[in-house]
Amino acid sequence: MQKGDEGSVDDKEKYGDISIVNETQGDFEEVEALTRKAFWNVYVPGCEEHYLAHILRGHEDFISELDFVAKTADGNIVGNVMYTKAKLINEAGKEMPVLTFGPLSVHPDYQHRGIGKRLLEHSFQKAKMLGYGAVVIFGDPGNYVGRGFRSCQRFCVTTPDGTYPAAMLVKELREGVLSGGKWVYQESPAYQYDSADAAEFDRQFEPMKKEWRPGQETFYILSHAVMRKE
Repeated sequence: MQKGDEGSVDDKEKYGDISIVNETQGDFEEVEALTRKAFWNVYVPGCEEHYLAHILRGHEDFISELDFVAKTADGNIVGNVMYTKAKLINEAGKEMPVLTFGPLSVHPDYQHRGIGKRLLEHSFQKAKMLGYGAVVIFGDPGNYVGRGFRSCQRFCVTTPDGTYPAAMLVKELREGVLSGGKWVYQESPAYQYDSADAAEFDRQFEPMKKEWRPGQETFYILSHAVMRKE
């Protein structure tokens, strides 16, 4: 989609004064600034998610059809979600294309208003229409169980080292698509980058103070926790 495209009526859902539409080239810088504000000091002092948003769009695994923004009635972007391709590999070596999303960003002034939920529900519907059967993410279960995600262990989905991370969550878009098998999750290389490049990219933005917060330790514990095998 080229700069200036607004998307069709079918690509838009109204939620009060919020519209969910596909991101356009003209939105890129605003989305990156939004993502920076949404993640700053949340998981670590500072953040790198805005750099991730910047580089994802140019990767072959990025899915532009599932790149959505939430806009207010006056056109301000207050939320965004991006998807990339991933895959699950079963014991016979057969691959199943699946999805992962992130960053999922909501402007701090608009959080706790259901905008993230709306972005996800809209994108899940579109993903199912595109033929995808499942979504795999790494996230806080408290944020995503209500959106239909379950522990990866429920679906016998492991990381390549055979473990079940507590933060690895799975949602079936088509019920039963993962039943009866064992799967290894392989994330897209799109999420691999050099932190030095992220730091250099951040210098173009207005300086913000990096701070330690207790929630960062909670994130560290959760992100390193592994579930015991049954």
